[in-house]
Amino acid sequence: MSELIQRRKLLLSMAALPALGLGLAACSDSNVQAEAAAPETDPITTSAVEAPPSSGTVDMDKLLEEGALEDKVLGDANAPVTIVEYASMTCSHCATFHTRTYPELKKKYVETGKVRFILREFPFDPRAEAGFMLARCSDDKYFAMVDVLFKQQNNWAPVQDAQSALLKISKLAGFTQESFEACLTDQELLTKVRAVRTRGASDFGVDATPTFFINGKKYSGAMSIEEISAVIDGML
Repeated sequence: MSELIQRRKLLLSMAALPALGLGLAACSDSNVQAEAAAPETDPITTSAVEAPPSSGTVDMDKLLEEGALEDKVLGDANAPVTIVEYASMTCSHCATFHTRTYPELKKKYVETGKVRFILREFPFDPRAEAGFMLARCSDDKYFAMVDVLFKQQNNWAPVQDAQSALLKISKLAGFTQESFEACLTDQELLTKVRAVRTRGASDFGVDATPTFFINGKKYSGAMSIEEISAVIDGML
């Protein structure tokens, strides 16, 4: 009985959270709730065409080592440029990047064999954890589920009953009530999602989302297609 209660608590832990991650240049643990009432800005509307400066570098071999969860990857394994993004599902600027910049990035670079793209989980709250868990439970629909959750972020991240909102979205992706609950009460999966975040913070200095490592160079914040193109083009 105690195990059942614990599993139910895990499922319902996201039910009463306030809106998260709005109005920031990048989302972080310290400010994700403090700025919840701020109006959302548009960080990727820019005329800049020069590559933004990186904030450091990491060892690519170490970055690409296997972690607690198998990496979700798009693109040619032999692409000259590898992008590793750490994101949180409730970060509004991650959503901005994925709805506005990422489609062009995918079309221009990933589908043409120039970029290999890896997305890693860096959740700041139980709702972000739940979103990533559902994406992982969708098997080969991982990126499709991530895309839908980012596009529908305002319909589930800031609402009072996030569980019902996520269930509605998940059913469109083929989940049942039973598979939805089974996913969100999977303690082993939750532990692994958290381990991905812990490794990103401790080993690579990730402290805000989105954070990108482009061939080992670190960039924080949602970049426009012009900005990220300037970085990539300089590496081709």
